Amino acid sequence: MQRDDSIKHPRIVRSFVRREGRMTRGQQRALAELLPRYGIQLREQPLDLVQVFGRSAACCLEIGFGNGANLQAMAQQHPERNYLGIEVHRPGMGNLLLQIEEHGIENIRVICADAVEVVKSNIPPASLDAVYIFFPDPWHKRRHHKRRLVQPEFVELLRERLKPGAILHMATDWEDYARHMLAVMQQVSGFVNTAPGGGFSPRPDYRVLTKFEQRGMRLGHGVWDLIFRRED
Repeated sequence: MQRDDSIKHPRIVRSFVRREGRMTRGQQRALAELLPRYGIQLREQPLDLVQVFGRSAACCLEIGFGNGANLQAMAQQHPERNYLGIEVHRPGMGNLLLQIEEHGIENIRVICADAVEVVKSNIPPASLDAVYIFFPDPWHKRRHHKRRLVQPEFVELLRERLKPGAILHMATDWEDYARHMLAVMQQVSGFVNTAPGGGFSPRPDYRVLTKFEQRGMRLGHGVWDLIFRRED
């Protein structure tokens, strides 16, 4: 079939670039053996979270969980909650799966896909008790700001999928992105800033201090947390 070049196809702007890097043998094994058990195969319909986890419980979503340290810690601290993680980088996915296996964690399920598409197509309305977005790619060059994950349209999607009273918690070590996040949240209705004075929040204990963050703090780098609650 001949392609009709007169038809314009909209270019999808992604908030990530896959940087796979090298995977260890353990990570490769985890993806082969554990992902079928703990990973979610997506279809073009909302997930049945009770069926996914095999129980009805509060459900929290972490977008871009990196190597999984924070998701692992939260799941172990709160076994009564269900935790859903989205990550596109397979080495990090493999690392988390190894930790799930080592510690016998049963309340985590993972998705390897574009978070925007997952939230839009697969997360049911008013189904989440919290959403965490920790250290997303800052896309620090001005011409790349359109790639930043935290945009008004995406926050609107998250609001619709959060339960009334649920939490949206973001963190970044780029001050410009922190101010961008705060400006976005001020544009979107339906959220209340939980920080005194309406600015940035102290880091809560449940957000793990990663080795990367600890190194940055030793070098004098700042970290900014923003914690918002969906209005009833």
